[in-house]
Amino acid sequence: MTDRVSSTSTSKNSENMSDINELFGCKVFNDRAMRVHLPEDSYRALKKTIHDGTYLELDVANVVAEGMKNWALQKGVTHYTHWFQPMTNSTAEKHDSFIMPAGRGRAVMEFSGKELVRGEPDASSFPSGGLRATFEARGYTVWDTTSYAFIKDDTLCIPTAFCSYCGDALDKKTPLLRSMDALNIQALRILKLFGHDKVERIISAVGAEQEYFLVDRELYEQRPDLMTCGRTLMGAHPSKGQEMDDHYFASIKPRVLAYMQDIDRELWQMGVYAKTRHNEVAPGQYELACVYRTTNVSTDHNQLVMETLKNIAGRHGLVCLLHEKPFAGFSGSGKHNNWSISTDTGVNLLEPGATPADNAQFLLLLVAIIKASDVYQDLIRASSASAGNDHRLGGSEAPPAIVSMFLGDELTAILDAIDDDVDYAGTGKTQMTIGARALPHFTRDVTDRNRTSPFAFTGNKFEFRMPGSAFSIAGPNIVLNTTLAEILRQFADLLEAATEEGRFDEALDELVKTTYHEHKRIVFNGDNYSDAWVQEASRRGLSNLKSTPEALAELLTDKSRALYKRHKVLNNTELASRAEVFLGSYSKTIKIEAATMIDMVKTDVIPAVLAYQRELADLIAAKRAVSASLDTRVEEGTLDALSQKTIEVADALTTLEEALAAAKEAACSCEHDPNIALAHAELCRDTVLAAMRDVRTPVDALEAACPKEIWPYPSYAEIMNSVG
Repeated sequence: MTDRVSSTSTSKNSENMSDINELFGCKVFNDRAMRVHLPEDSYRALKKTIHDGTYLELDVANVVAEGMKNWALQKGVTHYTHWFQPMTNSTAEKHDSFIMPAGRGRAVMEFSGKELVRGEPDASSFPSGGLRATFEARGYTVWDTTSYAFIKDDTLCIPTAFCSYCGDALDKKTPLLRSMDALNIQALRILKLFGHDKVERIISAVGAEQEYFLVDRELYEQRPDLMTCGRTLMGAHPSKGQEMDDHYFASIKPRVLAYMQDIDRELWQMGVYAKTRHNEVAPGQYELACVYRTTNVSTDHNQLVMETLKNIAGRHGLVCLLHEKPFAGFSGSGKHNNWSISTDTGVNLLEPGATPADNAQFLLLLVAIIKASDVYQDLIRASSASAGNDHRLGGSEAPPAIVSMFLGDELTAILDAIDDDVDYAGTGKTQMTIGARALPHFTRDVTDRNRTSPFAFTGNKFEFRMPGSAFSIAGPNIVLNTTLAEILRQFADLLEAATEEGRFDEALDELVKTTYHEHKRIVFNGDNYSDAWVQEASRRGLSNLKSTPEALAELLTDKSRALYKRHKVLNNTELASRAEVFLGSYSKTIKIEAATMIDMVKTDVIPAVLAYQRELADLIAAKRAVSASLDTRVEEGTLDALSQKTIEVADALTTLEEALAAAKEAACSCEHDPNIALAHAELCRDTVLAAMRDVRTPVDALEAACPKEIWPYPSYAEIMNSVG
């Protein structure tokens, strides 16, 4: 492995980033570009469409398309694509050029309003959960005007929603936009009751923290499991892991820093506010965090972040791993979803207010979120369910599969005082003195941070820490938005009726008190990693859905169907399709991993270990041939232990092969029935996944017992320390 970073390339990066104002957003058809390339009336019409969410008239769309095309041509772009997010965790695109025949062998570059606003990709081969048959190919993409078009890889990308010929959502963006509308409708009802008549829209916003691993490409290409599955299926734990806590926030190595600089540059050009970068807990693990944006824009940007992380890695001889648990026994990678809600006037509704009225409004919204988190805890857990994330949740540096909320001591004390009908005597913010004259005094926050909590209030937002690193953040935010919308609907119904009766204040006080009293079991400010919390959560009646099949079963309940249908986020057919797609993805992932493990063990591991046993046997025979008095106890003991472990591997492998064959046969009956898909996922979990664990244990023991030179794959120590 060679060091691919030089001081010249580092200084070049710094030089190229010297004018961030010119760099940032240079590949985005943003407000600045619109003002240059659109007539004033068309610009205003488009801005009104974006603000009001109304239909863009075709004549305006034609002018916008012409201006967007001219801007793109100036950037050297010849193709465009409707960029959308099918029911996977990735994006999709089909490129079309602007070129059109002009007669006499000539060509012109054209782009119409119809081509801008609507596309027609083949919908038959994307995951649909029965919404579309193979022979039903027509699907539509529709421009999301609230998310700016941008240039990626010399192609104009137009963010779009994706639906079937019948209008069913085939993507993750459509229900996300619907959930944002649902939250807006219900939250506006609440704000009107508090006299905020000038507020026209409520916006959910998100800032995503993306964790990832980097490994050297040469070593990656020697691991079939990493290449096929994104995670290691076997690997003995090294003598030094992350026990010393010496990687977290450590100095960033030059090779990694050069990579991060390239990432920032690419993302900034596409208008992504990449803000924070640092080493994470495990060796070779890192994080990139972005600034808050409207939820659908943040979702688009996080997809760009993941794609850019993977694409840029190759320039540096690296591979970016987004799997939630690439290395057993080490911290996994999550995606912390920092979620908040605000008004179109710029007021963060999760910021405690300065007046009693503002604080009453804040407390009402807070207890609404508490109730939503309690009532729909299983649905929140389901939003983070996947085969990869099952390995992460409950492990090192990851929250458990139990949904709970951290509020901090002061907020909890305030709510407890309300519940107990006593006055709260809080200390408020205090000045902290560290004790060194060179260090300034500063104000201590009223709440600490709890990194173990799945859903933590951090001052003016909630940090949802359960989603996995490979996830689209659309799914978790659909759930957060919709469940809060439902509770606010219930609150608004009650308070509007009370207002008509002239008893708003009385009803408000009682609602805050009763809601907290009935749902405070979801609040836990302690250590979520501890075994004691698992027992305490069970005593409180909280769910502990440890596996994806258990969690995704919640999508099939009447409660979930009623929730999504009421707020027009997903109809029953769309919800069932998602259950089938996600369960199918889980089962397929496990079967692919099992097939990969079987191949690795049969073709590489067992032959390598048998060859080493032969060397030992030959050594024993050679020593005995020289002299019967030569001691061969070490060789014989090693040979015997290896032989026993090899037999254990072979027996476990046979069981795995049988389990995989049975699972593949059972898969034939899973077509378009989410309940059967659930049963199949449970079968894969209980038989195939269990058999894989039984294979891995003796294989890892064999690796630890064999010389490095005979083992067919790079070790954990080699891989995880390969990027320094």
